[in-house]
This record gives sequence, C-alpha cells and structure tokens, in this order.
Amino acid sequence: MSEESTALPWPVMADVAAGTPAELMARVARGDAVAFGQVYDLMAPRVYGLIRRVLRNPAQSEEVTQEVMVEVWRTATRYDADRGSLASWILTMAHRRAIDRVRSEQSTTDREQAVAAASATTEYDEVSEAVTTNLEVQQVRHCLSALTELQRESVTLAYYGGYSYREVAELLDAKLATIKARMRDGLIRLRDCLGVTGR
Repeated sequence: MSEESTALPWPVMADVAAGTPAELMARVARGDAVAFGQVYDLMAPRVYGLIRRVLRNPAQSEEVTQEVMVEVWRTATRYDADRGSLASWILTMAHRRAIDRVRSEQSTTDREQAVAAASATTEYDEVSEAVTTNLEVQQVRHCLSALTELQRESVTLAYYGGYSYREVAELLDAKLATIKARMRDGLIRLRDCLGVTGR
C-alpha cells in the first residue's frame, strides 16, 4: 500500500507494544481508551486508504474514517477473534460504510436531479400555459370585435359580468327577446370565429 493512500490527515500516537490486536480489542471492549488509541493508530491508516479508494474525496474519506473508528469503539464487544482478524473485521466495516456513503451520495444526486427535472417541466408547462392562454384571449378579443355593438355588450355582460338575460336587457334598455336573439346570433358568430365545432 502506498504511503499516499494510507497517509492520514491527522497525527497518530507513537507505537506502544501492547500485545496482539485481539488482546488490545479485549481491553477496548472493557473501555480502555489507551488500548483504543493503539488500535486507532494501528488501523486508521488502512481504513482511510480503503475508504479513499472507494470515495476518492479526501474530506469525505476523513469523515467516514472517523465514523468507522467511532463504531469500532462503540461495538468493540462484538469483535470475536475466533471468527477473523481484527483487520478484516474493521476493514469490512469500513468498506460497508464507504459503500453506504456512495449510495447515499448517489441517492441525493438522483433526488436533486429529479427535483430539477420536475421544476424545469413545471416551469415549461407554466410558460406554455401562459402563452396558450394569452393567444386564446387575443383570439376571443378579435372575435368579439367582429360582433355588432349590441351583440358584444350583451355577450360581455352575460359571460364576463355574470348577468342574466333579463338584467342585460335592463342594463342595455332593450327588450328581453331582442337581447336573447342578439346573444344567440353573437354566440354563433363567436363559435364560428373561434373554430369551435358544435356537437
């Protein structure tokens, strides 16, 4: 393993002879901080090197290395020397953590891209809808301008003002039958102008 891949961005304690890794872990499991410091110095460079190869990002690699070593301290009682070496136990933990981080980062990226895509679609839809609405409004205005004044006033009061036929007749001082006829004729002309096909 190259010095660059295992070089830690933090200082390590001087080596202290303290027995085998299994003996050190037995002491760590009993809460021995000095023993943990020795395990840390022994394993942190290898953990960092492995994680750095997976993540490639130095800052994230440091962070995940710290997480792994904290997990070693917290779960020291789970280490069983009969099932494998300390190095394989810790490096397996480190590899799992590194992969989890990659998946988490990918998941975050996927979510951000999905949100960005949805936002872009929404913005496009809003613009498209606004343009369509604007064109429709212009077309309706054009078609309304083609009606007679009485037809235009009657239709505008009834459909945009919300007035009944009788109220429109009173407002325009015209007979109810006249208003109904003018509105019917005006609506037919509007329908033809707008290109709306009857059922």
